Amino acid sequence: MNEEDLHLAKAIASMDMESSPKTPKKTLVSKVQEKIQGFSFSLGPSAATCPLEEVADSSSSSAGSPETTRRTRSLNAPSPVPQFGPCGRIMKNSAMVITIQDPASQRLTWYKPPLTVLVIKKLRDVSVLQPFVQLVQWLIQEKRMVVFVEQSVMEDTLLMNNSEFGLIKEKLMTFRDGKDDLTDKIDFIICLGGDGTLLYASLLFQQSVPPVMAFHLGSLGFLTPFQFDNFEEQVTNVLEGHAALTLRSRLRCIIVRKNEETSHKPPTNLLVLNEVVVDRGPSPYLSNIDLFLDGKHITSVQGDGLIVSTPTGSTAYAVAAGASMIHPSVPAIMVTPICPHSLSFRPIVVPAGVELKICVSPDSRNTSWVSFDGRNRQELFHGDSLTVTTSVYPVPSICSQDQISDWFDSLAECLHWNVRKRQKHLDELSDLTHSSSNDTLDSLDHTDHIDS
Repeated sequence: MNEEDLHLAKAIASMDMESSPKTPKKTLVSKVQEKIQGFSFSLGPSAATCPLEEVADSSSSSAGSPETTRRTRSLNAPSPVPQFGPCGRIMKNSAMVITIQDPASQRLTWYKPPLTVLVIKKLRDVSVLQPFVQLVQWLIQEKRMVVFVEQSVMEDTLLMNNSEFGLIKEKLMTFRDGKDDLTDKIDFIICLGGDGTLLYASLLFQQSVPPVMAFHLGSLGFLTPFQFDNFEEQVTNVLEGHAALTLRSRLRCIIVRKNEETSHKPPTNLLVLNEVVVDRGPSPYLSNIDLFLDGKHITSVQGDGLIVSTPTGSTAYAVAAGASMIHPSVPAIMVTPICPHSLSFRPIVVPAGVELKICVSPDSRNTSWVSFDGRNRQELFHGDSLTVTTSVYPVPSICSQDQISDWFDSLAECLHWNVRKRQKHLDELSDLTHSSSNDTLDSLDHTDHIDS
């Protein structure tokens, strides 16, 4: 509709409204009016980001009101409104609707007081022994909680010689990895050590994971935001429900073997927090890996291998291979090649809802090897395939401050992100204050020669 037709339709509408009474039945003129109104909204600057009701309200409210400046609550688009212009809409399909809570509003709450706590400590580290004893003793005596530890912790010779630990040793509950099931037995997890302790907690719980509070007592500590100095106050705040959460997505990895029907072993089905890595192993040849996305062949990877990571894992192996760093609240899967024999193979980010399939190419000279968060390494043969999807069971990591502050603090402290010596102000450069833009190197050298 051009400008002349728009003015003509407005004139017809005004003439009809003056000459004829209102009728409940829709006339052609009323339809034209609705169409004109739709064009007026679609031509407005906020029609693409606000519903019609909000546009109407914003015309009567001030520019600085909360209604006109409020942020979006959607992770998938700039606007949570599923409409585009006066006619476009997203087709409603209940099977495809996914409700994602705003990350800024994710806070921990307990519908009943936690009674059992799993304490995971870094093994073979003397510096963790005393904090471990202090924490366990305080949880048992002050908080009256049932404390679970791994059996290997009880067999630590250095810990056995600790007199304070001997007083509480009999009150601890133990479990063995791979033999005892901790599902529905643990209310709360505390990690003492580095990032590996959080990865181990993810490995122990292959379905729903209790809230995890991680103290920085390791080497890097990117995923461990809490300091142990005032642990009593911090743990008490968490137990009272005063804490923000970061829901760290995990990947479900399933290996389908070519001869699975004849094999009596159950298929490999694991959840990983950081990444799953497919590489060439000990072979001197390039990896030749086929990558499929939702059943469609995307590309073939020729290089040392492929990294499929979560946003949490983007700051681990993936960033060392040239990938971008993604905040853990972003719903995505990262695909990063390892030393690809191609100048144009860049890392990519795909939506969290897709299904990736990785298999050894039929014409590959060698097999491939796969590892899950650095564990359970096994060989992929010709005809085998690895399926990777986003799991519905994230790891609820407790924040020390909030989601944004914790992540950027870790970037600065652990990876020294964007650390650079500050550029000097022009007033600080004495050799430039006496020169002009017309000076040449020869003239400056001549001046220095005269001064000398």
